[in-house]
Amino acid sequence: MSIKLITFDLDDTLWDNVPVIISAEASMREWLAVNAAKVGDLPLEHFAKLRQHVLERHPELKYRISILRHRVLMHAFEEAGYPQPEATEMADVCFEAFIHARHQLSVFPEAEPMLQALRQHFLLGVITNGNADVQRVGLADYFHFALRAEDVGIAKPDARLFQEALQRGGVDASKAVHVGDHPGDDIAGAQQAGLRAVWFNPTGKPWEGEKRPDAEIRSLTELPPLLRSWHTH
Repeated sequence: MSIKLITFDLDDTLWDNVPVIISAEASMREWLAVNAAKVGDLPLEHFAKLRQHVLERHPELKYRISILRHRVLMHAFEEAGYPQPEATEMADVCFEAFIHARHQLSVFPEAEPMLQALRQHFLLGVITNGNADVQRVGLADYFHFALRAEDVGIAKPDARLFQEALQRGGVDASKAVHVGDHPGDDIAGAQQAGLRAVWFNPTGKPWEGEKRPDAEIRSLTELPPLLRSWHTH
């Protein structure tokens, strides 16, 4: 069966995301320590409570994680006594410190050669629940489209996100493959929408989902030959 579209998760599929987020959080805290110590001294638990309060009032922000983080920061500044519009302006700058650091990442060395090889034969797309921007990490040229949960208000494993990707690519689910690291969001989500799913499992974790992935790879270098074998059968 011919394959026309390959979609990719980003975080922990094309790069290691844990150190990126730790660094971004640290950058935000450093900015606060210098520019707004009263907010910077707040414990993490307080930010968690503010986040919960914002979500109770605005449940539609659950998957719009950038707006949610900005709104939490704005409320923290307001609580600390900053008037509007200063609280919003401070939140803007503080969030930019976070999001700038969030994009200072190292793509896996195998990722770009793999994308370069695949884009010769397939349409490539992104489906991510995170707020990474492929333009800011220098990968936009490889992709026909990038779907972020925060832009559409729907997150994996919701089948509608995968269906939107199929629509963007102009293909049926039977001609699409999704690649990702998360057994629920990526593998179960894609399979429920009718796509084949490749599990990226570099550390060799045991499979704990219900239905097994259609294939498992330990390195991104394994993906082009796998897809070629599917494409010709």
